[in-house]
Amino acid sequence: MGLLRYTLLSVGGAVHPSSSSSRPLPLTPSKFSKCKFRGWHMASSPVKAPRCTLDKPVAGLTNKSSQVAAPTLTGIEDEWEVTKLAADIDPESISEWELDFCSRPILDIRGKKIWELVVCDSKRALEFTRFYPNNVINSITLKDAIMSIVQTLGVPKPQTIRFFRSQMKTIVSKACNELGIRPVPSKRCLSLIRWLEERYEPVYMRHPGFQEGAKALLTLEQSSPLELPDNLCGEKWAFVQLPLAAVQEEMAIVQEESCFGSVPDLDILGISLSDDTLIPGVAIASSRAMGLAGVSKRWIYAFYRKNRQTDQEAEAWEAAKKACGGLHFLAIQESLDSDSCDGFWLILDMPNPPV
Repeated sequence: MGLLRYTLLSVGGAVHPSSSSSRPLPLTPSKFSKCKFRGWHMASSPVKAPRCTLDKPVAGLTNKSSQVAAPTLTGIEDEWEVTKLAADIDPESISEWELDFCSRPILDIRGKKIWELVVCDSKRALEFTRFYPNNVINSITLKDAIMSIVQTLGVPKPQTIRFFRSQMKTIVSKACNELGIRPVPSKRCLSLIRWLEERYEPVYMRHPGFQEGAKALLTLEQSSPLELPDNLCGEKWAFVQLPLAAVQEEMAIVQEESCFGSVPDLDILGISLSDDTLIPGVAIASSRAMGLAGVSKRWIYAFYRKNRQTDQEAEAWEAAKKACGGLHFLAIQESLDSDSCDGFWLILDMPNPPV
């Protein structure tokens, strides 16, 4: 990889002229102190529902949830249930799922909220949805559903399942642990959140039991960030920006697993920007960059002392992020002059899903 050619983000969105080495000098808030930095920052008449493919008995499963579910739903839900695996995908390549198991703003024939399981991978090659009545919501139902997906679609059990609703941690974790799958609470379920947005009008709003204005029963919550251990503290940081073409080079390195990080699929998310679009980010310099990049918790990295200049710089950074649809990045490296990153995360600000 060639030299990272950051440019500093200045007030008013203009770009500072690059130095002779094409590297940024740290802005005023360059020394680390203890303060919060949010770095990772998606009534019809009762009808007995017909049994779908996944209602058929599967070896080794109890299938209790599907037998209980049928009489309480209206039957119309079957039209919107999805079971899909892309024909051109190697099933063995799908090792991580994104999962949501939550109530929807829809009432069943008993006047109770219907729940839905939605599962996909980051590329949406695997897609699955299924509706459930509220009286079968437990880890057994979820475990059975996971194994049904595996056996029906002929895919391996995922190594990891990401989920973004912290209130479902107990159920999701229990089901995953019993199947030998690693549960990961994470807001980086971008493909899943985008899919929930897409389903809102054509699916949920069309259901005869839809409750307009109903709020989601379970909301997104984030744990408080932790104090960064002294042995991981960095020395400098700066507001910077890179053209999208350079960001894509860093994305390729992350996808090759040559450095720590995580990057979304921009095509799947429907993000289309020109190669010269400047993407804002934060570059962190640390002599312990490898150790810092390898941790996966939310940390309090740094702060800037509020004054007119630093406030304007922060506002300019936020404006630049908004201009490119919420896209931004975090880079961790040994020095702001380093030729490569030890960690690179491309982040997308997304509104909470409507359900």
